[in-house]
Amino acid sequence: MEPYQATHYSQRIEHVLEACLPTEDRAPARLHEAMRYAALSPGKRMRPRLVYAAATALGVPLSRVDGAAAAIELIHAYSLVHDDLPAMDDDDLRRGRPTTHKAFDDATAILAGDALQALAFEIVATHAGLDDAPAARVAVIRRLGRAVGSRGMVGGQALDIAFEGQTGVTVEDLETVHNLKTGALLSAAVMMAAAAADDLSSDVAECLEIFAARIGLAFQVRDDVLDIESTTEQLGKQQGADIAHDKATYPALLGLDEAKALADRLYTEATAALDILGDRADDLRALAAEIVKRDR
Repeated sequence: MEPYQATHYSQRIEHVLEACLPTEDRAPARLHEAMRYAALSPGKRMRPRLVYAAATALGVPLSRVDGAAAAIELIHAYSLVHDDLPAMDDDDLRRGRPTTHKAFDDATAILAGDALQALAFEIVATHAGLDDAPAARVAVIRRLGRAVGSRGMVGGQALDIAFEGQTGVTVEDLETVHNLKTGALLSAAVMMAAAAADDLSSDVAECLEIFAARIGLAFQVRDDVLDIESTTEQLGKQQGADIAHDKATYPALLGLDEAKALADRLYTEATAALDILGDRADDLRALAAEIVKRDR
C-alpha cells in the first residue's frame, strides 16, 4: 500500500466541492457567493478525508464515495455557519477570516446554511458514484440523516446550549453532548464509506463503528484542550471561547492533564479497533493521529 499522503484526499475533495457548489454568477448570486464562502474556506476537511480513508481501507473506489465526502463537508460547513450566528455562539472569526454572517449578514448566513444542508442531501441522492447501487445509496442517506438531526449533531447543539452556565454537569452529560454534536458526523464519515462497500462483514462493520465513535469523541476532547492551550491565530477562531460562554468542557471537569490522557486513551482504543483491517487501515490510523496531535 502506498504511504499516506494527506494532500491527496484534500485536493480531491476541493475539486469535488468546487464542481458541486453553484457558481456566483447564477441567481440568487449573493446566496451562492455566501455558500461558496462558507464551504470553500480553508479548513482541515477532516470529515471527507475520513470518508476517503475508510473507503481505501475497504477497497471502495474513491469515485464511489465522492458524493458522500462532499455532502458531509457541506453539512459541516452549514453547521459552522449557524453555530457562529449571534443567536448561537456569536463568533466573529472562523478559519482565520470573518464568519459568514459577518462577511455578509445574518439573514444571508441563515439561508446559506439552509441551502448547504439541502445541497448535501441532493448530492448523496443523485451522485453518479452510486448509480449502480440503490440500496447502498439509501444506506448512505440514512446514515447522514441520522447523524445530522435531533438524534445527532443538531440534538447535541441543543444540549450544549442547554448546559451553558449550568452547575452539576457531569462527564457523562458532556460525553452525551459531544457524541451527538461532534462525534455523530465524524462517525457518519466512516460509516457512509462502509455503507458503500460490497459484502461488508459484521465484524469489520462493528470494528469501524468502535473506531468512529472513539475518534469522534477524541476530536472534541482535543478541541477542548486547544481552546485553552492554543492561540487565536493557530485556531483560526477566538481562543478561550468555551470559557467565555461558560461551557462545560473536559479540561474544566477533569483537569487539563486528565483531558489529554483521555484523548490518548480514546486514540489507542480507536486504532486498536482497526487491527482487523491490517495495513489497509493505515490512512485511518494516520488521520486518528492527526486528530489527537493537531494544534488547531
